Amino acid sequence: MIRSAKFAGVLTACSILVGTGALAQGFWPFSSPTPPTKTPAATPKPKPPVTAPPQVKQPNRLPLPSGSTAVTAPSTSADRTRASVNQWVVGIAAGRIEGAPLRLAAELAEVTDDGDDLRVMPIVTRGVFENFTDILYLRGVDAAIVHSDAMEHFKTKEKNVEGQIAFIANLFVAEIHVLVSPGINSIRDLAGKKVNFNSPGTAAAFTGPLVFQRLGIEVLKQFDSQREVLAEIAKNSDVAAFVIVTTKPAPPLAQSSWPVGFKLIPVAYTSALEDLYLPANLEHADYPQLILEGQTIATIGVPVVLAVANAPPGSDRHRRLARFVDRFASRLGQLQKPPYDANWKSVNLAASVPGWKRFPAMQQKLDALAAANPVTPTIDRGLARQQARRAAPDDASEQARLFQQFLEWNQRKAR
Repeated sequence: MIRSAKFAGVLTACSILVGTGALAQGFWPFSSPTPPTKTPAATPKPKPPVTAPPQVKQPNRLPLPSGSTAVTAPSTSADRTRASVNQWVVGIAAGRIEGAPLRLAAELAEVTDDGDDLRVMPIVTRGVFENFTDILYLRGVDAAIVHSDAMEHFKTKEKNVEGQIAFIANLFVAEIHVLVSPGINSIRDLAGKKVNFNSPGTAAAFTGPLVFQRLGIEVLKQFDSQREVLAEIAKNSDVAAFVIVTTKPAPPLAQSSWPVGFKLIPVAYTSALEDLYLPANLEHADYPQLILEGQTIATIGVPVVLAVANAPPGSDRHRRLARFVDRFASRLGQLQKPPYDANWKSVNLAASVPGWKRFPAMQQKLDALAAANPVTPTIDRGLARQQARRAAPDDASEQARLFQQFLEWNQRKAR
C-alpha cells in the first residue's frame, strides 16, 4: 500500500457589466347665497389640431458580436478613435516594480500586441497576493499573475471564488528565498526572532507566514518594504531574516554586495507543505555572493498562475479574454526564445493547477491544438528520478524500483 502511494506521488508529479404625465383636469367649485341664474352655455374653444410628434432619427448602431449589447455609433472622429483603441484592451495586474511578475507581464504584452485588435496593459499593483482581490473587484483588471496558494486563502473569504476566477496557464515556480544574518544556520534557528516578510499584499507577506506556520516555527513577523529592510539588514539590524518569494534570480539579492556571514538557508520540503508547494533549489550561479560554488540550497516553490476573470460567454469581457487566450497560446513559442525571460521555456499550456479550474476558452484552444497536432506523450526522466528520490529519500533500491515502475506504467499507457 505504501509503495502504491509513493508511485502515485511520482505519477502525479510527472503527468498550467416623459413619462407622459397624465394631465389631471378638474373644475373650480363655487357656491352662492342666492339661487343660481341660468347663463348661456359658453362656446367651446376650438381644439388645436392634433399633429404627430416629429420623427426622431435613430442613431446608427455598431455591429457587435452575438451576445453583446448594442452601442451607439461614434459621431466624431475623436469618438471613433476612442472606441477603437478601447474595444480590445485587456488589463493584467502584474505586481510591484521590483518583482518578476511585472517584467514577465511586460514581455507578455509585447508579444501578444495586435494594434487595435488586442492591447494588453500591465498594471503595477501592491503585489501578487493582492492581485487576487484586484481581479475580483478592481475596475480595468481582467487578468492577473498570482500564486496558486492564494486560492486556498480566498476559498474561506469569498463565496464560490473557484467559479469567479479561472486559470489560463501554470507558468513556472516562484522560489522561496530566506536570507539570514550571521549566526543563523537553519530555518529553526529563527524561532522567536524577527523575520521580515516584505510589504502587505506581496507574495512573501502571505506565503512566508503560512510556510512558517505549517513548519511549526513561531517568529516575530514584520511587514516592511523590501527596499527599506535590505538597506538596513546588513547594518547590524535586529532583523534576523528576510523572506522573498519570486522567480530566481531575485535582483535585490543577486545584485547586492553582502557582508561575510550573510547567506541563503534551506527550506525543507516536508509533508506539511507538499499539498501547496513543490521542491525547488537555489544555486551558486543564481546568487554567487550568497551560495558557495558547487553548493545547492534546497527550498520550496509556489506555482505562478496566469489567471483571468471567469466572465460569462457572450459578454464583452469574455470576448476580449478569449482573443487574449488565442494570441497567448499561438505566440508562446516567441516568448520561449531570447531575449525573453528563460522561465517561459518551462511553460506547458496543458499543465493543470491543483485546486483551480481552467478558463473554458483556454480548454477549447488546447483541444483545437491537440486535434491539429497530435503528438506522442513523452516523459521527463530526470523529473521522474527526482520525484522517486523524494518519495524514498534514504532508500536507493526503492528509488530505482519506483522509477522502473513508472516507466512500465508509461509504456502500458502508450499502447
